Amino acid sequence: MTFNQLLEILKARWITLSVVFALTVLTTLIVSSVLPKQYTATASVLVDVKSADPIQGFAMQSMSVPGYMATQTDVIRSERVARKVVQLTGLANNAAMQEKWRAETEGVGSYEVWLAKLLAKQLDVTPTRDSNVINISYTATDPGFAALIANTFIRAYLAVNLELRVEPAKQYTAMFEEQSKLLREQLEESQTRLSSYQKEKGLIATDERLDVENTRLNELSSQLVALQALAAESTSRRAQAGANSPEVLSNSVIGALKADVSRQEARLKEIAAKYGSAHPQVLELQANISELNRKIDSEMARVTGSLGVNSTVNSSREAQARAAVEAQRQKVLKLKEQRDEAAVLLRDVESAQRAYESVRARLMQTSLESQSNQTNIMPLESATEPTSASSPKVFLNTLLSVVLGAALAVGTALVIELTDRRMRSRDDVTALLDMPLLAQLPRVSFNGSDTAKKESGFFLAGRSTPQPKLNAPV
Repeated sequence: MTFNQLLEILKARWITLSVVFALTVLTTLIVSSVLPKQYTATASVLVDVKSADPIQGFAMQSMSVPGYMATQTDVIRSERVARKVVQLTGLANNAAMQEKWRAETEGVGSYEVWLAKLLAKQLDVTPTRDSNVINISYTATDPGFAALIANTFIRAYLAVNLELRVEPAKQYTAMFEEQSKLLREQLEESQTRLSSYQKEKGLIATDERLDVENTRLNELSSQLVALQALAAESTSRRAQAGANSPEVLSNSVIGALKADVSRQEARLKEIAAKYGSAHPQVLELQANISELNRKIDSEMARVTGSLGVNSTVNSSREAQARAAVEAQRQKVLKLKEQRDEAAVLLRDVESAQRAYESVRARLMQTSLESQSNQTNIMPLESATEPTSASSPKVFLNTLLSVVLGAALAVGTALVIELTDRRMRSRDDVTALLDMPLLAQLPRVSFNGSDTAKKESGFFLAGRSTPQPKLNAPV
């Protein structure tokens, strides 16, 4: 269908077009005037997602803000918030609402849930784009009631938001309280085992005793080294003991006796040369010399014997020192083993202490959260009674009815034309008859006389047949 054909159809069906258009606009005006006026009250809240949490101490990351805002919007629309509104406003005690509930549900189901769903139908929650503000609108026939419900939804939302934060904290507090008691008992048991072991082994809490025993072991080791050197020297001197040994040569008694022997021998030679070998003085001197030699031998034997005693004593002292060092070493090793076992028990105590302190810290945090009465949601603007109705919007409805009426009128004309198709233009002739068009007669109209009116550039006289205007075939 061409545009010219459409225009011809609309011209021919102008009465239908006018009737449908007028009915549509008139019906819209009547309905808009009959419908009750609706009033919309709007309140808003601010969701603070940037400030640090006063208890946990960290702020929400920016990438989670859109999801967080969507969650808060769903919370406002939730049945829990609507039921809280019912409780705060006391609508559950309204006799008219109860009667309406019985009429619709025949008393089946929860009246409070039904009332909450009824309130939620007129609620509109819209988060502001690119901001953290949420608008809460409520529509009702009474402007005062609309403002009351909008403000009550904010109060209910704040209360539910606080409950959603406090209730998990209370549950965590109870759990951490139980865990804290259990860990405290484990810590006390670990400390008791450590104390008992230290008391049993005679250990102290520091490393002082181990340091003292190590110092003593070092001292004994030094003494053992010194005694080993002394014993080696004594053994060497004992092996070299004799007349020419340093001890013998440096002995004053032996030196004095040898000097006496030398004097007696000199005198003996002198007297023997003067009186002969049988002289009593010679015999006496010989006896004295023999006695002196015996004393020298005895003194030398005593000196060499003392060297053996010293060697024996030094060897004994070396053995004793070696035994003391070994005993001290075993004592240090045993003490170290005991301290290693005590260190294991001490690490158990420290581990239990850290676990207990960690749980206590979480317990303190959740305990503070469970007692919190503040949220990150703040009322920004309260709803006031609207002065003008939000619906029905007569002017807007009229504009829409004009557009819709025009569309319906055109559609109706086209439907009627399709059911009763007529030839209204040369395009219709060629389309319906499937034949080429050879000529087109001008359209004429007659007045009350026999004079023809000029149209389409033709003049016709009388009632004779109009002279056709030949056109090229289409």
